[in-house]
Amino acid sequence: MLEKKAETFNMNRVIDDFDEMTRNADQVQKQTLKEILHKNKSAIYLRNFGINGDTTTDPEEDFKALVPLVTDSELEPYIKRMVDGDTSPILTGHPVPAISLSSGTSQGRPKFVPFTDELMENTLQLFRTAFAFRNREFPIDDNGRALQFIFSSKQYISTGGVPIGTATTNVYRNPNFKAGMRSIMSLCCSPDEVIFSPDVHQALYCHLLSGILFRDQVQYVFAPFAHGLVHAFRTFEHVWEEIVTDIKHGVLSSRITVPSVRAAMSKLITAPNPELAETIRDKCLSLSNWYGLIPALFPNAKYVYGIMTGSMEPYVKKLRHYAGDLPLVSHDYGSSEGWIAANVTPRLSPEEATFAVIPNLGYFEFLPVSETGEGEQEPVGLTEVKVGQEYEVVLTNYAGLYRYRLGDVVKIMSFYNKTPQLKFVCRRNLILSINIDKNTERDLQLSVESAAKRLSEEKIEVIDFSSHVDLSTEPGHYVIFWEISGETNEDVLQDCCNCLDKGFIDAGYMSSRKCKTIGALELRVLEKGTFKKIQEHFLGLGSSAGQFKMPRCVKPSNAKVLQILCENVVSRFFSTAFE
Repeated sequence: MLEKKAETFNMNRVIDDFDEMTRNADQVQKQTLKEILHKNKSAIYLRNFGINGDTTTDPEEDFKALVPLVTDSELEPYIKRMVDGDTSPILTGHPVPAISLSSGTSQGRPKFVPFTDELMENTLQLFRTAFAFRNREFPIDDNGRALQFIFSSKQYISTGGVPIGTATTNVYRNPNFKAGMRSIMSLCCSPDEVIFSPDVHQALYCHLLSGILFRDQVQYVFAPFAHGLVHAFRTFEHVWEEIVTDIKHGVLSSRITVPSVRAAMSKLITAPNPELAETIRDKCLSLSNWYGLIPALFPNAKYVYGIMTGSMEPYVKKLRHYAGDLPLVSHDYGSSEGWIAANVTPRLSPEEATFAVIPNLGYFEFLPVSETGEGEQEPVGLTEVKVGQEYEVVLTNYAGLYRYRLGDVVKIMSFYNKTPQLKFVCRRNLILSINIDKNTERDLQLSVESAAKRLSEEKIEVIDFSSHVDLSTEPGHYVIFWEISGETNEDVLQDCCNCLDKGFIDAGYMSSRKCKTIGALELRVLEKGTFKKIQEHFLGLGSSAGQFKMPRCVKPSNAKVLQILCENVVSRFFSTAFE
């Protein structure tokens, strides 16, 4: 990894700059749009709509009047030309240095997103801003380290000669990344070779081992997503004795076979350390069902950090179990397309977390979400949103996305000066629907949470879940896939199935179930390890382990994932809730 000199970090100055910017959010938005249009004034896409970046009396109004709202499917042909090596100014004024891949879990395939130097600068700006507010609440030591479960999948070169990688890979491989992390006192415990390991299983083992070797210096524990944190410590439950053996004898496990990783780790584990090995063994054996594992391993850790909202909410309960009394701090709000907002109130729990939009990261519009789903209103500007209302985020950024509908629904909770603080609600397009019923990912999550309470009475937990609309039957019906932590009797699972069915309180769904135009909900219990197979599938497609999100609604187009789920069913139950 290339390295640049770290800038000196000044927490108070960063917070003061953010305060100043948010007090003038409207003017900052106008200036940001003006800069975006000027930098990309030669872009063919903009010129096609009569936008050439030259100053007009009101560039903001011209932009909104001339450039349409779009989704990824409408931009796909333009981005494909860039991937294929067309260096003309298609979406941006200059050729993009790389293309990012989204996780691909929603549609069954990753989508391409331009990645530019400006997006990297935005990333580091957001990291600095969020860290300043976190560090004000949870100060960390200057010589501290972060146990970061980060993984960089391999970049490849497209047929057109453009580097392609996941969004996280493009960030981690950027020469400014490591210097930026050092400036905010967030040096990773693990060597670079572990982060860039081609084998994610070996990398995870080495992350855990590295963290324990630096256990007294670890100030916080991080993964991009809560799922990654839970997966890491579930893995630790199975490999901890092997890690203890490595430390006791000063010899790295034979499971580490990647030469570069083995060489780098051998520089960390240079001699036997029976005292540390015994300490870790005692800690592990003293825990009750692994409760409080993270603070037991890392006594100076101040908090656990990662995205814990939206599709990550189902993992918060298990993460809280591992974290014990350590605060859970929600990572900031963004997507593969770019960052949007920072967590400036880090003491709020994941369930209450809100994110303040950073006005110069892009030009933001908000499309009101109609409760009836009928008709579409005009989008409003950043400072025009109303507290309590829900909107779909529309993004214009430096990397060639103009009035791009992210598909994220957010709720405006309050304002920080003149910029809104928002809460992620759900993905707009992840909907279970057969006729008049409309259930979002959030509705599915609430239904699963309700049914899981019945399972918890048996001391069993839902490890993970997904769903599917089965139209092969007449009438069609919802299928919920569960992987659970233990065995229980059929009566309990039948109760859970009924709870799932009753948990969808959408009026269209309930009325359709009562008049039997939607069939009985089906619960399919899966063999242990099924969702791990799904993760392996996406990793095989090029997804980063750190960027992986479990698909909550599997559509027919996601045929391979559906096949994995259906081939691993061990029992099936049909709801009797509406009989």
